[in-house]
Amino acid sequence: MTLITTIAAAQLPTIGAALGVGFFAGQFQIAGERFALIRAPKAQGFHAPVRWGEAGILIPGADSVVDGLANTRALAEAGSELGTWALSLSIDGYEDWYLGSRDENELIYRAFKPTAQENWCSFRDGDNPSSLPPGYPYTAEHPAQTPLAAFQEGGEEALEATYYHTSTQDGPRYAWIQSFGGGPQTDGHKGSARPAFAVRRIKVTP
Repeated sequence: MTLITTIAAAQLPTIGAALGVGFFAGQFQIAGERFALIRAPKAQGFHAPVRWGEAGILIPGADSVVDGLANTRALAEAGSELGTWALSLSIDGYEDWYLGSRDENELIYRAFKPTAQENWCSFRDGDNPSSLPPGYPYTAEHPAQTPLAAFQEGGEEALEATYYHTSTQDGPRYAWIQSFGGGPQTDGHKGSARPAFAVRRIKVTP
């Protein structure tokens, strides 16, 4: 099997389509480089509720709002169970999985919102300067529930309507979390157990 590590822009599939054993969620950029974001299959790339880390301990290098791979490497180097799990994943030959950053997990919410409930519209929930095109704050109706049955609430690939960890730290005691119910983005205590999922990215070429 040939592993997909880059893709031409013209060959990008529709949102939710299979891409490199995961599901295409959209595009984002890091320092001007363009990437396609891929969410792992639920059966192989999801972790049961687990702590992000130790409250009160600041992990150097885990602060990026967009570069989840860099964050995850920093977590693993610090001995994090969650970071080590993500980097050790091997799914059908793909071994470049990591925990999505704050902006990456927001993009996942827009692509695969599981519920039909209204979105949370507080302090700039949904603001995502890293996504392509840039994401603007949610309205009550947008984004809408995904039209893809497999990702809708109760579907085999659906995210639970709860908070998931991101890899983005928010100071010594907190890290960013993303709700897949109404979509609020906030900081959660590092010692609180929450589920997590893995993503990977591939470079998009002209």
